[in-house]
Amino acid sequence: MTHADHKRPSGLDGEARAELLCYLVVSQLVGRVRTSSWLQTDHLVESTRIWSDGNGAQTNWSESVRLGALSRQLAETVWAIEPLRDEEVLSGMFTEAWRLDFRSPIVNGVYEVCVVRLMTWEYEA
Repeated sequence: MTHADHKRPSGLDGEARAELLCYLVVSQLVGRVRTSSWLQTDHLVESTRIWSDGNGAQTNWSESVRLGALSRQLAETVWAIEPLRDEEVLSGMFTEAWRLDFRSPIVNGVYEVCVVRLMTWEYEA
């Protein structure tokens, strides 16, 4: 397998990948606040589908799996930030249509964490 073969085409560009990861991280936090557990695989799949449908985007299977795993790692990291453990704060990060509200400074902060983390995405298997 050549290096070019190793890179599978993604349905998402860098910006969309960061937005989906941000959505999954916030979904992880909401799940943790509501159930005291991180999201199970079926809920990650559903969250990815909701985001994809709402944004007219397509992810490939391996990309979805990687983003799901990464969302939990990042959620565990930002869990230390007290406001991100508050259900009311988390609910305020979404619009009425369950889309992230990028007018929120907290959403933008989580998004920036995702952007920085994804800087090495292409180099990881």
